[in-house]
Amino acid sequence: MQETLSVPNDVAAELAGIGDGVLESLRDRLRCTIHLRGNRLTIEGADEHVDQARAVIDEIVELVEGGHEIGPSTVDAVLGVLDKGEDVRDVFEDVVWRHRGKKIAPKTVNQKRYVDSIRNHTVTFAIGPAGTGKTYLAMALAVAALQEREVGRIILTRPAVEAGERLGFLPGDMLAKVDPYLRPLYDALYDMLEADRLTSYMERGIIEVAPLAFMRGRTLNDSFIILDEAQNTSPEQMQMFLTRLGFGSKVVVTGDVTQIDLPRDQASGLIQVQNILGTIEGIAFINFGHEDVVRHKLVQRIVEAYKSHAEETGTARQK
Repeated sequence: MQETLSVPNDVAAELAGIGDGVLESLRDRLRCTIHLRGNRLTIEGADEHVDQARAVIDEIVELVEGGHEIGPSTVDAVLGVLDKGEDVRDVFEDVVWRHRGKKIAPKTVNQKRYVDSIRNHTVTFAIGPAGTGKTYLAMALAVAALQEREVGRIILTRPAVEAGERLGFLPGDMLAKVDPYLRPLYDALYDMLEADRLTSYMERGIIEVAPLAFMRGRTLNDSFIILDEAQNTSPEQMQMFLTRLGFGSKVVVTGDVTQIDLPRDQASGLIQVQNILGTIEGIAFINFGHEDVVRHKLVQRIVEAYKSHAEETGTARQK
């Protein structure tokens, strides 16, 4: 079967951009021969593959006309949304935050559910592999909540799992020693705010980035609090953190239970908390999989390969 579609000029420009990366992804994922000449797109292949390709291209046209940037990963994202019977625009057009013309929005159905869960629950746990947008989307929602004055401050924290002997060899005070653990959080913030505004917020305590140990003894009111890398918390640390919750606050806990850096005999608070709090109203758990990875497609395959290996060898952490 062969079908020729006429696409708008701006869509043709997007499809032909990035070294034909989008077209290559379409050919690879949709198992069709696809050629673009001018604004005419020719699709050739088995009937069901051509039908699917047409559906994906129709959605990509809608996205481009709606002002969305597209790339090779967009094809996988659109396919994932269509496979789950969702409306692509409901997912991609839920813009969480805008900065310097960049739109931060969900790219998979699970990411959309995650965003909705954070908005609708006081505490949300996001568990899944790297590259699924767990921390990035939570931080974008936090910045948006601060901008809309829904909260008065943002608190970002991570456990410094080697805060013992290895950090002792690093120069500087405690904050300097844990800075390498917190650096990814700063990097994400610089993606979302102008540097001078971020500096001002941090100097005034409106945005705070601190190791988990600094949370002990505090009650955090009117705050958007994110605990990142939570797989490296002990059960006692997790309980300590969750009981910091104050009035008018929202908590997001993110982690990957396949990348626990704790000793084998040390239980992970993130694994344990699912059994303890899984049925409590106001608390939501969102589980991401390899299909939600929005980095290079090889990352998806790497994540899935490691997951399969852990299942086959019985080496997955149980506590």
